[in-house]
Amino acid sequence: MLIPKKNRKQIYENLFKEGVLVAKKDFNAPKHQDIDVPNLHVIKACQSLHSKGFVNTQFSWQYYYYSLTDKGIEYLREYLHLPQEIVPATFKKPRPAARPRPEGEGREGSSYRTAGRGDRDYRRRDDGDGKKEGASGDFKPEFRGGYGRGREQSE
Repeated sequence: MLIPKKNRKQIYENLFKEGVLVAKKDFNAPKHQDIDVPNLHVIKACQSLHSKGFVNTQFSWQYYYYSLTDKGIEYLREYLHLPQEIVPATFKKPRPAARPRPEGEGREGSSYRTAGRGDRDYRRRDDGDGKKEGASGDFKPEFRGGYGRGREQSE
């Protein structure tokens, strides 16, 4: 299929920038959901790259999923005239997680401020009328045996 060079370049730029590309299996769609080119051009351009071994293709639930291979990165880098420092987003390391906040910072009444302080006991609650939930102080459970694991029934 003949794809205009302008459209092919847009598809390749988007594929290289993200490292992956998703296309719905709708050959009559006037436009791809992310790129301003016909959906058929995206599918056929990626099909061509797949036949050359530059992308891996996965098809599931009426969507094509394309991911670049190492050979494909080199090919697109050469085609788009990009330096070696530029890599697809899928090859970039994720940024470190946000630093943990010290106690007392943040929104008022948030739960992380009191977590781990030990000043809350959720098992015993005093409603103000002197009653506490839970077992009474003189409750002492006792195990008397039974037919648990490893025990034989004696008659």
